[in-house]
Amino acid sequence: MSDLSHGDDAAAVNSLRSAVMRLSRRLKHQRVDESLSPTEMSVLGTLARCGTATPGELARKEHVQPPSMTRIVALLEAKGLVRLEPHPEDRRQKVVTQTEQAVTMLEESRRKRNAFLASLAESLDDDEWAKLRAAAPVLEKLAHL
Repeated sequence: MSDLSHGDDAAAVNSLRSAVMRLSRRLKHQRVDESLSPTEMSVLGTLARCGTATPGELARKEHVQPPSMTRIVALLEAKGLVRLEPHPEDRRQKVVTQTEQAVTMLEESRRKRNAFLASLAESLDDDEWAKLRAAAPVLEKLAHL
């Protein structure tokens, strides 16, 4: 890939950053449970994608320090959204699993956010919608690098 720090490429990178940040902020306001922080929601989303994980694995995936993840997991456990279970291979560790309550809340949250995005997308013309659909896998890839 070429250097994207000059000219039209730099402008496109800047525009993408700005748009993603604004859209992300708007999506954060579409939460179902206002008592959960964005970080707590992100941890639940990670558990939904990967199943179970140790607090250390969650800390790496969420780019936070292990002591911070320990506190987040304790808060989620107190809210009944995760449970800690013995690690199947290493009894010194615990694995974090989401509860049915968390699954239900995440599904409701996704429905609300998807409906919000769909309402925004209705204002796009067919060509804009086709470009956005084509860009979705690329944005997904960037999100997981």
